[in-house]
Amino acid sequence: MEEDGSGLKPMDAEQLREQAHKMVDFIADYYKTIENFPVLSQVEPGYLGKLLPDSAPTYPTTLEHVLNDVQHKILPGVTHWQSPNYFAYFPSNSSIAGFLGEMLSAGINIVGFSWITSPAATELESIVLDWLAKALFLPQDFLSNGKGGGVIQGTASEAVLVVLLAARDKILRTVGRSALPKLVTYASDHVHSSLLKACQIGGLDPELCRLLKTDSSTNFALSPDVLSEAISNDIASGLIPFFLCANVGTTSSTAVDPLPALAKVTKTNNIWLHVDAAYAGSACICPEYRHFIDGVEEADSFNMNAHKWFLTNFDCSLLWVKDRSALIQSLSTNPEFLKNKASEGNMVIDYKDWQIPLGRRFRSLKLWMVLRLYGLEGLRAHIRNHIALAASFEELVVQDARFKVVTPRTFSLVCFRLLPPPNSEDNGNKLNHDLLDLVNSTGSVFITHTVLSGEYILRLAVGAPLTEVRHVNAAWQILQEKATALLENL
Repeated sequence: MEEDGSGLKPMDAEQLREQAHKMVDFIADYYKTIENFPVLSQVEPGYLGKLLPDSAPTYPTTLEHVLNDVQHKILPGVTHWQSPNYFAYFPSNSSIAGFLGEMLSAGINIVGFSWITSPAATELESIVLDWLAKALFLPQDFLSNGKGGGVIQGTASEAVLVVLLAARDKILRTVGRSALPKLVTYASDHVHSSLLKACQIGGLDPELCRLLKTDSSTNFALSPDVLSEAISNDIASGLIPFFLCANVGTTSSTAVDPLPALAKVTKTNNIWLHVDAAYAGSACICPEYRHFIDGVEEADSFNMNAHKWFLTNFDCSLLWVKDRSALIQSLSTNPEFLKNKASEGNMVIDYKDWQIPLGRRFRSLKLWMVLRLYGLEGLRAHIRNHIALAASFEELVVQDARFKVVTPRTFSLVCFRLLPPPNSEDNGNKLNHDLLDLVNSTGSVFITHTVLSGEYILRLAVGAPLTEVRHVNAAWQILQEKATALLENL
């Protein structure tokens, strides 16, 4: 039987002080020793069921016992996203400021669905999203003092869903609800899978989600001509084009769709233009990268994830819209128990009407703390450092004739592959797949892959807060060693 030793009250200030100090020490020690863990968890499926009891404890135990179990049973099953040797997917930044903001949010623990439930939560969210909109030089229409404004969603998947629903309902108010089966959505074939999921949730025909082919001639960006042709064909078939999701920094290769040219097409055809800059949007606070979102002034909505590359702990996805009424008309409910004077008088924003759930956390606190404790210049330095590290990795790849950089590096993602021998049957796809497995099974580094024009490609994304040049060099050394071993065995 576990020891009945905790004596914890649900909430007591002095007990909180004592226990939270122990937890902060545990987390600080975790960061101190994070490089000792395999980056990619090496456990087998079902491992944890063998280590934990099959029913909940009847009596309490101590925090020390729980933390001991975390150390020996939980952490081996964790893939360490904050490790300096984590180069997979895209980063998901932690920072001291983000952590402190998360802690404060958890401590106050409000549920801020409407203004009256905690006025500061709503007003701080509007203010910090306006700050960031100005730092990104977003159009005036996206600021909260006009018809639009910003809102914090959980993820970019939620952001694209809510604007898709707003766009759907806006067009259906014109053409009638019976036209729902005729609505067509567009994006490049490298758009995030959340778009297709949003179509499924929104009752749209998944067959009419047009993922338009891209290739290396445009560095895998969406061609305006290809879009125009698809729209013309759909209109000729009696369908109704209504939504384009353009990307600034695709998941596969950080391709940047040409926003100004695409905006001309969407404007002509009365199509909602959503810009998904989930990863790369953070870089656009640097003047030298701002041009990647030129054309955003023509967009109806814009999204970036502060929790990816902006030192703000997950989750914190920032969405700006030009016309908040489109969102509200799709997502608003007004039950009797939520009615109050401020809301009824249209004097305030109720963010419950800008999102899927009713409940929402005080997420603006951590974004506010990140902006204040690092400042825009500190955040720019953080992003520039990662881009410089990625550039140094790209240079190492270029210098080794056995490898090839597949598509030009734009931000801090390098797409590359090991070149196969001339007689390779599958153009080296198995070779690169095997290289990825060998590298990741070392536990010393974690990278991921994509497929571009039928080729299996390795991706190395620099973005973990603790990553230094030595980690990038070590990753490259492992890649070279494993490549040598593979090529010798061919």
